[in-house]
Amino acid sequence: MGAQMRIYRQRIKSVNSIKKITNAMELIAAARVVKARQRATEAMPYTTALTRAVSAVATNTNEDHPLTTAKETAKRAGVVIITADRGLAGAYSVAAIKESAELISKLTAEGKEVVPYLVGRKAVSYFKFRKRDYAAEWTGFSDAPTFENAKEIADRITADFLKPTEEGGHDEIHVVFTRFRSMVRQDPFVLRLLPLEVVEADAAGDDESLDLSVNRYDEGQIPPEYSFEPSASEVLDLLLPKYVRNRIFTALLSSAASELAARQRAMKSATDNATELIKTYQRLANQARQAGITQEISEIVGGANALADAKK
Repeated sequence: MGAQMRIYRQRIKSVNSIKKITNAMELIAAARVVKARQRATEAMPYTTALTRAVSAVATNTNEDHPLTTAKETAKRAGVVIITADRGLAGAYSVAAIKESAELISKLTAEGKEVVPYLVGRKAVSYFKFRKRDYAAEWTGFSDAPTFENAKEIADRITADFLKPTEEGGHDEIHVVFTRFRSMVRQDPFVLRLLPLEVVEADAAGDDESLDLSVNRYDEGQIPPEYSFEPSASEVLDLLLPKYVRNRIFTALLSSAASELAARQRAMKSATDNATELIKTYQRLANQARQAGITQEISEIVGGANALADAKK
C-alpha cells in the first residue's frame, strides 16, 4: 500500500506542475489575444477603403492589367498557407493545413500545378515530414506579425505572379488563413488574392467577426465615383502592391488573433482536465490509504486474537 501511495503522490505532483504551466499559458494567451484582436480590428477600415478603391478602378476601366485580369487557361497557382509557429493551440494549424490540402486537390483536379508558400513552422514541418516541395517559408512571427513580415511575403508572391508562366510565374495566388469570428469560433478561409476577385461580404458575420471580404456596400449606400489621374493604369500600378501587402497583413493579423484564442481555449481545457485528474488521483490515494489502515487494523486484531488464543 505504501508503494501505491508513493506512486499516486508522484503523479499528483507531476500533474500539478503541468497544471501550473497550462494555467500560465492560458493567462498569457488571454492577455495577448485582446491586443491581437485590437490590431486586426484597427486594420479593417484601411483594408475596406483600399479594397473598394482597387475594385472601383478595376471595374470602371477597360485596362488590361495583369493583377486584375484572369487568364483563360491558368496553368500554375501559388498557395500561401498561414499556420502557427508553436503548438498547444488545439486544431488551429491542423484546420488550416486541411483546408489548404482541399484547395490544392481542387486546383490540381483543374489541371493546375500548385506551388505552396508556407507561413509558420507547423506548415513547414508538415511539408518537410512528407518530403513535399514548396517555394518559400517564413517563420517566427505567427502570433505577432508586423507589416514588414507581410511586405516580405507580399512582394515575393507578387513578383512570382508577374513572371511569365514559362519562367516559373503563377497565374493565380490563393491565401489560406484562419478568419477570427469570435473567441470560440475561428474558421479556416480561402481567399483568391490575385488576380483581383470582387467578393461579397459575409452577411452572416457577427460584430466580432474579422471578415476580409469587404467589397460590399451597405444597403442604401451609394458607391463613390472616382476619377483617375494621370491614368487608370498608373493608379492600378500604385494601388495594387499596397492592396496585396495590406491583404496579406490583415490575413496575418486575423490568423494571429485566431491562434491566440485557440491556444487560450486549449490551455483552459488542459487546465480543467488536470484539475479533474488530480481529484481522481487524490481519491485513489485516499482509497489506498484507507485500505492500508484497514489492513493494519486487521493485522493488529488478528495478532491480538492469536495471543489470546495462545494464553488459553
